[in-house]
Amino acid sequence: MKIALVHDYLTQCGGAERVFELLCKHYSEADVFTSLYDAERTIDLGDRLVQTSILQNIPGATKHFRLLAPLYFPVFRNLDLQDYDLIISSSSSFAKAVRKRADAHHICFCHNITRFLWDTQTYLREFSTYRRFYPLLNQVFQWMRQMDLKYSQEPDLYIANSSVVAHRIQKTYNKPVVVINYPIDSNQFVFSEQKEDYYLVSTRLISYKRIDIVIEAFNWLGLPLLIMGNGPERQRLEAQAMGNIQFLGHVSDEERTQLMSKTRAVVVAALEDYGLVPVEANASGTPVIAYGAGGVLDTQIAEETGILFNRQTPESLQAALLKANKINWNHRKIREHALRHFSEEAFFRKVDHVFGRFMTDGPFVTAN
Repeated sequence: MKIALVHDYLTQCGGAERVFELLCKHYSEADVFTSLYDAERTIDLGDRLVQTSILQNIPGATKHFRLLAPLYFPVFRNLDLQDYDLIISSSSSFAKAVRKRADAHHICFCHNITRFLWDTQTYLREFSTYRRFYPLLNQVFQWMRQMDLKYSQEPDLYIANSSVVAHRIQKTYNKPVVVINYPIDSNQFVFSEQKEDYYLVSTRLISYKRIDIVIEAFNWLGLPLLIMGNGPERQRLEAQAMGNIQFLGHVSDEERTQLMSKTRAVVVAALEDYGLVPVEANASGTPVIAYGAGGVLDTQIAEETGILFNRQTPESLQAALLKANKINWNHRKIREHALRHFSEEAFFRKVDHVFGRFMTDGPFVTAN
């Protein structure tokens, strides 16, 4: 069986790209396609041949890839994948639009519905540079929404990383979807039962991550907090924070691993579609204190692997912190849960089962 692996663009290194890297390793004989490729800024594909589109010839395209948004649907429609029996796309936006042969299969690992089209205001808060172009963008986006709905029908089956994303796919695209929670590289995280007296945040410092809530809660409680990560909100957040809160900026993978294994808890205040950080914390034997919506509902067990607070307010987070302090956490059990359910081995066991079932029995509606 001839397999094609297709990703939106390989110009950065986020969660979607890390999942695509896993797919490339697992399907080592598959051919790789994308619209744009920058080997220095994205995942490590070694000497793997990456086949790109005509956009690759535009000067500066890999750096300013977001500006090319209206061009991606036509680019993926023009990819010649007629020789492939199975197309596996990895998409938050465009790669799902590829054409397949009539008797071929197309399975899409959908990281989200096209967010800048269906949640434009949130997207523009994160990328405020584009806000002044909103009147023009809105007209372009209206056309692109029609294209997104049209080409969302191309995959035979969607795989979502969480129940929340699966619901969006069913509601917006009305397509069959299976939930398979994405994995972590468990070898990158070390276990420690010896916890030190600090709490930890690991995130980009952008508005929807709601670090302002975390800072206000820790200002009131006076508990030590370390914040890893950079972003446009850093200066404002540092001005808000008191002396018990320290901003570390970018840290090495090794330092991040050590900090995550020894912290009392990792704090997450954002509504995440899925969220790898809580699973990474658990793999380190560390409980999570998280806003109880979105992806954490798939990955956390209340009062066993973490505490979930029900409102994005400092008061709700404070109550969760005080509750967590009273629990005698079983750190080893926390790690075992993460490794059992969210390792690469567990992930591909589920993927292979779903692929086998789909290829044998045809489309089905929903499975967990």
